[in-house]
Amino acid sequence: MDYQSINAQTTDRWVDDGWQWGEPISHEDFERAKRGDWDILLTPTKPVPHEWVGDVRGKRVLGLASGGAQQMPIMAALGAQCTVLDYSTRQCESELEVSQREGYDINVVQADMTQPLPFADDSFDLILHPVSNCYIEQVEPVFRECFRVLSSGGSFLGGYDTGVNYIVDSTETKIVHGLPFNPLVSEEDRLELEQDDGGMQFSHTLEEQIGGQLNAGFVLRSLYEDTNGDGRLHELSIPTFIATWSVKP
Repeated sequence: MDYQSINAQTTDRWVDDGWQWGEPISHEDFERAKRGDWDILLTPTKPVPHEWVGDVRGKRVLGLASGGAQQMPIMAALGAQCTVLDYSTRQCESELEVSQREGYDINVVQADMTQPLPFADDSFDLILHPVSNCYIEQVEPVFRECFRVLSSGGSFLGGYDTGVNYIVDSTETKIVHGLPFNPLVSEEDRLELEQDDGGMQFSHTLEEQIGGQLNAGFVLRSLYEDTNGDGRLHELSIPTFIATWSVKP
C-alpha cells in the first residue's frame, strides 16, 4: 500500500475517534459567520488575520487538504464559491453533511494532493491549505500546482509544521531525533509512527516550504508563528508552526 493510502485510512480513523481537525463547525458558528463574526485556523491556535482572506463574496475558493467542514463552511457563509479537495472519505463526507445541513453548494473532490490537481489553470481566487503537507514527502510540486490553478492576484494561505515537533520525544522534554524525519527512509521513524498510530509523516524545512513557494512564483506577503496549543513546547512558548500569506503576481 502506498503511503498516501495509509494516511487516508489513518485520517478516517482519527476522525471517527474525535480528531480536532475532523470536527465540523456548528450551526451556530455558521450563522455567526453569516453575520460577519468568524475566524478560521490554518495552524492549531492562532486565527488567520481577516486581511489575508479579504472579501470572498463571489470568489472561487479551494480548500486544499482542507476537508472536515471547518474552513470551507465559513467561506460559504461569507458568499464564496467553494471547492474542497481531500483524500479522506470521512473528511469529504463531513463537508457534504454540513453543506446539506446549512443549504449551500460545495464541490467535493476526493483526491491526493501529491498528484496533479484536477483543475484547469486559473480556476481559483483563494486557496486555503491548513497544516497537512507534513503528511507528504515532497512539497514543492504542490506549490507549483497551487500556483498554476490560482488566478493572477489570488492568495495562497497555508499552515506548516517547522520540524521542531519531529526532534523531540513524546513528552517534549528530550531531543531524540535528527532531521529530516522520513519514515520512507528511516525504519526507526516508521516504527515510531506505527506505534503512535501517526500515519506517515515527514518533516520539512522552511527552505522547502517558504522557498518552495517563492520558487513556484509566489510573492510572500506576510507570516506568523503558532504553537502546538498544549504540551511542553507550548508551555515554553516555542513556536512549532508557521502560516504564510502568498500571492500570485
